[in-house]
Amino acid sequence: MVREAEPLVGGWRRRFDSSARAGVPAHVTVLFPFLDIDRIGPAVIDDLSVLIGEHSPFAVRFDTCRRFPEVLYLAPTPEQPFRALTEAVVARWPEAPPYGGQFAEVIPHLTVAHGQQAQVFHEVEAALTPRLPITAHVSSVSLFVSDGTRWHQHVEFPLLG
Repeated sequence: MVREAEPLVGGWRRRFDSSARAGVPAHVTVLFPFLDIDRIGPAVIDDLSVLIGEHSPFAVRFDTCRRFPEVLYLAPTPEQPFRALTEAVVARWPEAPPYGGQFAEVIPHLTVAHGQQAQVFHEVEAALTPRLPITAHVSSVSLFVSDGTRWHQHVEFPLLG
């Protein structure tokens, strides 16, 4: 989660990103989808705790908006710590490739708007850009699970490095 971004992007996300309306706060995804909730037991939680705990906390800056075809997002600098977390989790659970294996490269990002018309992306970007950068300190990774309607934080794993 990127709590520091919520005051700036929260309103936009609630309007233009369905995951925000479903309970997901401002964040940079480490891995989605992960394992089915039925597989997330004590052993998986313990493995995640050790794996994520091996990484160090880090500072990140979001100073630019970028786009994928269907997404307006804030780009993190540096992005390598996010990539390293993703790579570590995927190495442990290769049956859960990022985004179901849809993309050759996973680009760390903080989604602000998704599935909107280009004009909406222009409007949101124009409003956000003068208020950037956002700086944040990432000291944990949260596992969110869905009950079919809403997403809920299940466990938070500290970065202990």
